[in-house]
Amino acid sequence: MRGNCTYLEKARIAQKLGAKTLLIASKTALSPLSGNKTDFKDVTIPVALVRYIDIMDMQTLGNRINVTLYSPPLPEFDYSMFVIFLIAVLTVALGGYWSGVSEHEDLKAVASPEDRETRRKKEENVTFTPLTVILFVVICCVMLVLLYFFYKWLVYVIISVFFLASAMSLYNCLAALLQKISFGQCRISCCNKSIEVRLIFLAGFCIAAAAVWVVFRNEDRWAWILQDILGVAFCLNFIKTLKMPNFKSCVILLGLLLLYDVFFVFITPFITKNGASIMVEVAAGPFGNSEKNDGNLVEVPTERSAPHEKLPVVIRVPRLQFSALTLCGMPFSLLGFGDIIVPGLLVAYCRRFDVQTRSSSSVYYVSCTIAYAVGMVLTFVVLALMKMGQPALLYLVPCTLITSSVVAWRRKEMKKFWKGSSYQVLDSSRKPLLQDDGTSGLYCK
Repeated sequence: MRGNCTYLEKARIAQKLGAKTLLIASKTALSPLSGNKTDFKDVTIPVALVRYIDIMDMQTLGNRINVTLYSPPLPEFDYSMFVIFLIAVLTVALGGYWSGVSEHEDLKAVASPEDRETRRKKEENVTFTPLTVILFVVICCVMLVLLYFFYKWLVYVIISVFFLASAMSLYNCLAALLQKISFGQCRISCCNKSIEVRLIFLAGFCIAAAAVWVVFRNEDRWAWILQDILGVAFCLNFIKTLKMPNFKSCVILLGLLLLYDVFFVFITPFITKNGASIMVEVAAGPFGNSEKNDGNLVEVPTERSAPHEKLPVVIRVPRLQFSALTLCGMPFSLLGFGDIIVPGLLVAYCRRFDVQTRSSSSVYYVSCTIAYAVGMVLTFVVLALMKMGQPALLYLVPCTLITSSVVAWRRKEMKKFWKGSSYQVLDSSRKPLLQDDGTSGLYCK
């Protein structure tokens, strides 16, 4: 049986007692044995993991039974990575663009000092100050540790939060598209407010979609599609809604989360008793530690009625190739929402800065989006070479921050980019304070 000791300890004990082969029976989900090759250099016997129910079936067949150990080969390239790449880059690009559209509409709508003050107060409620950034990272660390120790209880809290947040996010995304359609705008009065009927139906549809995912979330053959749709909507809405006030806040946020990601992926295996990464254990869920080995989760449940719960905070795409493993379970490639949202906040800031400075080429937005794509490619290359899960922010953060800094430095706008462009677009009827050459951007009220 699996028990509490590691596969390596079992193998060494079995080999010491003279065993020729070690079969480890599991009553829980199966996952490929993980670990470094150097750890197993003194193990010379074959080690395999089988379902407990299969062991019981073999016992009923008596002594006249032949079995064969088979390790199915894995292809060199996983095409699901290409799908994840497209999802991630398009989500970041669309989220940043949407944030820029919102900024452009806000600037056009501001006509009076009163409106300008109202907008300024509104922005303070949706922006991150450096202190808020630090507090946010501390909360992330505490939450991750709590999930590691109390996973089987807190996972349902996260599922409930994701249900509400994803339904709201899907509504906001689709409502923004619906506003571009001119027909079907009939309204009804409710609670002294006029509400569009189509928005009521849209809200019902979004809640129903999220509810379907909650009910069928463990149906891996198709539920991953719905989870990815809800996840993309969540990321888009988050990137659009949360505004970074300046590049300084972006550097603090991305830098701290980079350290957070690296620590919980690479450092925690030296701290935990089983040598597992806290980040990988939480992201893959219990019994999904194969993520540490090759970046793919392979689930083979012992009973169809006993799936294990997983956190819905990742983009999940099944591996797009035929393998003997897919006959028993469904292997997935995963990308956390944080690897989309965190760099996406910088891309969104770059887009808003382009709008505020009236950059016709959108140079900050375009360059930062390309840098994010390059960072994703680097992540996949290192993943393929090292055959183990990677903290994507280790490659995404340097690519995006360095690229944005170089662009600002080359355009001689680093000071404004660092502090944020908080100027307001005023109408030309205001009297300028300086009239020497007509180029001053300062106007009196």
